[in-house]
Amino acid sequence: MEFTKVPDDTFSTIQMNAGIICKSFAPATGVVTDIMGATTGGFSFATNPEFEDFGEDIDNVPPNTKQLKRLHHYDPSASGNFVTLSPALAKSLVGAADVSDVTHIVPRESLSLDDFADVWIVGDYSDHNTGAANAGYVAIHIKDALNTAGFQWQSTKDGKGQFAFEYHGHYDIANMDVAPYEIYVKGGTTPSA
Repeated sequence: MEFTKVPDDTFSTIQMNAGIICKSFAPATGVVTDIMGATTGGFSFATNPEFEDFGEDIDNVPPNTKQLKRLHHYDPSASGNFVTLSPALAKSLVGAADVSDVTHIVPRESLSLDDFADVWIVGDYSDHNTGAANAGYVAIHIKDALNTAGFQWQSTKDGKGQFAFEYHGHYDIANMDVAPYEIYVKGGTTPSA
C-alpha cells in the first residue's frame, strides 16, 4: 500500500466548503467586506492562459519547444450562480449599466471604466477556521472584473431563482505586465487562549 497514501498534512491543507464572492478582502487581516450575494452549487475559477508557440511553423523544430513558447495573456474567470439579488448586484450582472434610482438598473450600449470592479473569491482552508485573524483561507483576487455573460435569471417552480455570473479579469493599460488576478493561500493557526 505504498502508493495509496495521502500527505500527512492533508487535513490542514484542504480547501473546504463553497466559499464566498465579495467586493473586498484584506489578506493581512482576513477581513471580508461587501459579500456580493449568496451562491448555490459553489463556483468555478480558471486562469485561462493563452500561449503562443513560435516554433510551430519552423522547419525542424518540434512543437512545444520550451525556448520558443510564450505566454500571451491570462483571461481569469469565475462563474457560478447567485440565489440572492440586490440593485448593486443586478448592475454588476448586467455589466454596462447605471442605477438611475435605488431600484432602476438601466443598461448602456457602451462600457465605462466604472463598470470594472475587483472581485474576490474566498474559501475556507485548513483545519483551523475560527475568527478572521486565525482562519486559513484560499483567496483569489480578480482585478477589474466584468460579468461578460450578461444578466441571466433562471426561476423554478416551487424553488429559488438563480442568477448566473461569469466574471472575467481585465488588464489595465497603465500596468500591462501585471496579470489581472492573484492568489493567496494562508494556513490557519490555533487561536490563542
